[in-house]
Amino acid sequence: MQQLQMEPECVWPAAATLGEGPVWVAREQALYWVDIKRSVLHRYCPPENSKGCNERSSWQLDSQLSAIAPRAGGGFVGAIRDGFALLFPDGDGVGIEPLGGPESDIPGNRFNDGKVDAAGRFWAGSMDDGEEEPTGALYRLDPDLSWQRLDADYVITNGPTFSPDNRILYHTDTLKRTVYAFDLETDGSPRNKQVFLQLPEESGYPDGMTVDAEGCLWVCHWGGWGVTRFSPEGEAIGRIELPVANVTSCTFAGPDLDTLYITTARKGLSDAELADQPLAGGLFRCRPGVRGPAPVLFGG
Repeated sequence: MQQLQMEPECVWPAAATLGEGPVWVAREQALYWVDIKRSVLHRYCPPENSKGCNERSSWQLDSQLSAIAPRAGGGFVGAIRDGFALLFPDGDGVGIEPLGGPESDIPGNRFNDGKVDAAGRFWAGSMDDGEEEPTGALYRLDPDLSWQRLDADYVITNGPTFSPDNRILYHTDTLKRTVYAFDLETDGSPRNKQVFLQLPEESGYPDGMTVDAEGCLWVCHWGGWGVTRFSPEGEAIGRIELPVANVTSCTFAGPDLDTLYITTARKGLSDAELADQPLAGGLFRCRPGVRGPAPVLFGG
């Protein structure tokens, strides 16, 4: 496996408790990301941004937010604690329009990671907030704002992402250290669930992930100090080391989609570990020499 020779730059030492969900919004030339446990939505505008927005903006929310994606009609779709919602950030705050919760009968659950596929559908998983019971499931929210439950029996769901041709869905069962691959039908039905990779114990737990334009999968390691690039066959072919243990998610961004942004977390670290990892919870970026696929919008 190639050790990618780069030192990721911390562009925002935000000290996020649970930084997650980075997404590039091309119409703003800005990166949005969340701090799940603090119910905060962040926006980072790179200094080279031509849109003239503030470099760093944050909104305190009334609801826990775990994932967000831009909509074709303006605003965003997101996964809040108990379901799906439409979100409308502006200078005064974030308007939230709940769409309903498919798990109102499971009060110990919350929604976690989510992403839009190339057909404009928003996928998000739920999890046991106590991280013990297999009560989590995978859902798909369609552009008509209806949802379907498509897989179940997860303790912690993570990282839905899709191959560049939208024919493969990758999804993670974090506590099992397993990333699954599904064949994705054109109607949005996942078929033929198979183990794509399993991380050894010394590599930590697979968390959020993304794909590049070459079809390789970039997997973040909770407790594993980095991000690993896997070939479409599941071979580890590259790695980026970070100065923090809990690496949570990543996405390609920038005008040329050649910058990898990486979120991290302070959650689960002792005082001594936090002293040794002062940038834990920060937002990092680097240029790994490949590009991401074209950004997509939720169709609803």
